[in-house]
Amino acid sequence: MATREVEVLHPLTLDERVGLNPEPPLAVRTEAVRRRFGDRVVLDRIDLDIRKGEFVALLGRSGSGKSTFLRALAGLDEGVEGRITVPTARSVVFQDPRLLPWASVLDNVVLGLKGGDARDHGRQVLDEVGLGGHGDAWPKTLSGGEAQRASLARALVREPELLLLDEPFGALDALTRIRMHALLQRLCARYTPAVLLVTHDVDEALLLADRVLVLTEGVISLDVPVDVPAPRLRGDRQFISLRSRLLAELGVDEAAEGAHGKALP
Repeated sequence: MATREVEVLHPLTLDERVGLNPEPPLAVRTEAVRRRFGDRVVLDRIDLDIRKGEFVALLGRSGSGKSTFLRALAGLDEGVEGRITVPTARSVVFQDPRLLPWASVLDNVVLGLKGGDARDHGRQVLDEVGLGGHGDAWPKTLSGGEAQRASLARALVREPELLLLDEPFGALDALTRIRMHALLQRLCARYTPAVLLVTHDVDEALLLADRVLVLTEGVISLDVPVDVPAPRLRGDRQFISLRSRLLAELGVDEAAEGAHGKALP
């Protein structure tokens, strides 16, 4: 039987309230999280902590269970076993923007929100993602990058304590992806959620995350901090070293497969 809690893990301790503890409080804790499909175990007793404001990227080959784990944190999978403690305020951004074609961009962003100031707040967040003039537009008039900006606005207008990103930039061209990376970094600094990014792109993980995890055969086989100073450059020696370590953990031979800077299969 799955055990699930939907609450902030801990109230602030006295040390945290008076500033004696430098670490932010936990936003996410998973304990012995397990998911099987028939005889196949996709997640095998995963334990993980993510702190408030921390950006964590999750890598793994196709079918490794990355999106399954994200869906578990989002509360979208009733078949998960174990204990999952997350904030009530959560938002998910998928690779497909999933905008309702019959609703304006602003109506998509504020969908389900209550309160007289919801639309004003929605317009403010659209401004923040660079879509201030598109609130009355129809989704079909947006480019791929604009549609993903609208999806990001819809997530952030809810002021989540946990932001879950399931390969949100995978379908974008390279230049648009670079712009979206910069935008996401600014917005995360502004809203300070805990973030879990699922991605196939090793470089994307290293450019954005504070920590990178590798999921292999249902377990987290590597959990490494990204201690590369800003601005992070692909040619930086530490960046190259970390990329090589991650690719090796993922079973990728850079020389044989030409995987330098590429996404995983």
